[in-house]
Amino acid sequence: MSPAMPDPAPALALLAGYRVLDLTNVLAGPYCAYQLALLGADVIKVEAPEGGDLARQLGAAPELNAAGMGASFLAQNAGKRSVALDLKTPEGRADFLALVATADALVENFRPGVMERLGLGPEALRAVRPDLVYCAISGFGQTGPMRANPAYDQIIQGLSGVMSITGTPETAPLRVGYPICDTLGGLFGAFAIVAALLRRERHGAGAVLDVSMLECTLSALGWPVSNYLTAGIPPQAMGNENMTAAPSGAFRAADGLLNIAANKQAQFEALCDLIGRPDLAADPRFAGREARKANRFALKAEIEAALAAAPAAEWEARLNARGIPAGRILSIPEILAEPQVAGRAMTARFEAVPGIDRPLSVTRGGFLVDGIAPRPLRPPPRLGEHSGEILADVRPRGNLS
Repeated sequence: MSPAMPDPAPALALLAGYRVLDLTNVLAGPYCAYQLALLGADVIKVEAPEGGDLARQLGAAPELNAAGMGASFLAQNAGKRSVALDLKTPEGRADFLALVATADALVENFRPGVMERLGLGPEALRAVRPDLVYCAISGFGQTGPMRANPAYDQIIQGLSGVMSITGTPETAPLRVGYPICDTLGGLFGAFAIVAALLRRERHGAGAVLDVSMLECTLSALGWPVSNYLTAGIPPQAMGNENMTAAPSGAFRAADGLLNIAANKQAQFEALCDLIGRPDLAADPRFAGREARKANRFALKAEIEAALAAAPAAEWEARLNARGIPAGRILSIPEILAEPQVAGRAMTARFEAVPGIDRPLSVTRGGFLVDGIAPRPLRPPPRLGEHSGEILADVRPRGNLS
């Protein structure tokens, strides 16, 4: 392990002592490195001096974009330090190689071949740090006929089949409403890096990790892909319905929608009893799982007629109390205000952030460690904010200009 910044909460710092170089832009790579920073790794964001990460210019607040601290950048770069290096110059490459010598892992999301053209591919870097874990995240992977194609999230959503099963039969194909393929690529990358570091601890060997966003997405499409590979059934868009069960989907109550997933027979019978329609459980059209699936829309009409008697929040409470999974369909502002989210410290707040004119809240990772939420210890960095302190640690004495 390499020297890293001290962590005041060592119980949470599962990756304390590891140094990760983050050469990534926009989302998949930065999100990968963010997960490692949340767990205590010293993540150094290596950025081009002119502009840095493109996400610095992206987001819903134009004034933050102009300041190089766009909301898209702020979302997944807290906890990191930033150093500005021009890898196309001899001086920049020398400083970078000095950093590599102190690093445990590196993650990049350039198109395949870019790092090699800079003379900084995996083999060149492992000559400096033989046990380096090198992670390359790209749209299609480092090999194959599509390897050189540019790829953004929506391109992968379309190619992977995600869009083909999103929406209703009338509206599909539709894009999922957030960059799901970028996010999956980042999560798979972080998982692979930690696994490679574990192997290195046991056996001393580094690794070259080739993460394909397309393959990550296909892997996450487990059930739809399996239904085709195993049963020969091409998945279809079904809107808010669940192909495996009924009644399972979105239902209209008096004031809006809620999801109900009465997937088990006992849950269906309890639902019928709760809404005052025990006769539905005995109706031949709905008595068994396959019959309910075949008659799902007739069943849905009967259930919605009963749900019209009360608001969604009331039904949510009553259904869950009977062991029937249910939940309102909320907006992002609504769920962030829910006591469930606030009570588990899902967001971290920084009152003062260099480079922006407002307090900042960011989300953490999706788990607790020993009952405590891992949270970033520093706000997202300005471009090159930590260049001086980082380079002072790796440059030979007398060469700190």
